Amino acid sequence: MGERAGGSGGSVAAISPVQQMLASGTGALLTSIFVTPLDVVKIRLQAQQTPLHHGKCFLYCNGLMDHIYVCQNRTSLTSWYKTPTHFSGTLDAFVKITRHEGLRSLWSGLPPTLVMAVPATVIYFTCYDQLRDFLRVGLGFQGSLVPLVAGGLARLGAVTVISPLELVRTKMQSRRLPYSELRVCIRSAVAQDGLLSLWRGWGPTVLRDVPFSALYWFNYELVKARLCERSRVTQANFSISFTAGAVSGAIAAILTLPFDVVKTRRQIQLGEIDSLGASLKRTASTWHMMKEIWAEMGYRGLFAGFMPRVIKVAPACAVMISTYEFGKAFFQQMNLDRERLGS
Repeated sequence: MGERAGGSGGSVAAISPVQQMLASGTGALLTSIFVTPLDVVKIRLQAQQTPLHHGKCFLYCNGLMDHIYVCQNRTSLTSWYKTPTHFSGTLDAFVKITRHEGLRSLWSGLPPTLVMAVPATVIYFTCYDQLRDFLRVGLGFQGSLVPLVAGGLARLGAVTVISPLELVRTKMQSRRLPYSELRVCIRSAVAQDGLLSLWRGWGPTVLRDVPFSALYWFNYELVKARLCERSRVTQANFSISFTAGAVSGAIAAILTLPFDVVKTRRQIQLGEIDSLGASLKRTASTWHMMKEIWAEMGYRGLFAGFMPRVIKVAPACAVMISTYEFGKAFFQQMNLDRERLGS
């Protein structure tokens, strides 16, 4: 199924799933290029305050996915993490990293994470468009609930496919194995803990990402339609997509924050267990972890990191969706031109 595009009463052109994948892949790369420096600086500032030791983990976000990095020894995680430069703040860190380590250092640690993040984003966005069109055109459903359902199902599929691969990536990084030993690592994990162990941590991820995606697409389509109506245009331009993406991303990030707190704890817990080579038979449920956080810190604990998450998520959503929509518009115009030349 190809997505039909164009304003009501205007020319209509279809874009293929392959073109949707190219548009989402390009958007994913641009988003990671934009967001990664912010997270690298955050990690460097945190490391300055609280150095991590062997077996400890930290969370690395490239704007598309959260990834676990494992400390290999007492003095280093990776070459970019152990540098002794002292920073007095965020702006000072940007300046000193660029001046002393080169501009490329702002994207330290990015390439290995893109192996998972770009395919996950491509699957997610392409599945969303395909599901939305199938529900509207194939099944005849209309209304604002279509994006909510399509968004939730698309994210569920992407998480289910990528979750075991990300777990294996963490194991390989903690044991410093090359990607040529990927099959050996998977076999070892299955032999030690069983096949379902590859989806360890799937539950908390789904509980955060599926509601986030459902809320995000519901609000995005709603805000985009309102902005198009106010601007008196039939199809969203770059600024409309950017604004709708930022607003809907912020709303979804705030409403799903408690699940993000639990998911972060679980990711770091699993990463540290893997780094020690231990076998984990059972972990606390998401609801149990929420109760523990509530008992320790109250509701503030469940909404910890409110501003950092919004500041990170809103721009990432805005950049991703606006570049994705721009890419789709490019292919729509290209296909329309081909149709006109062929007729």
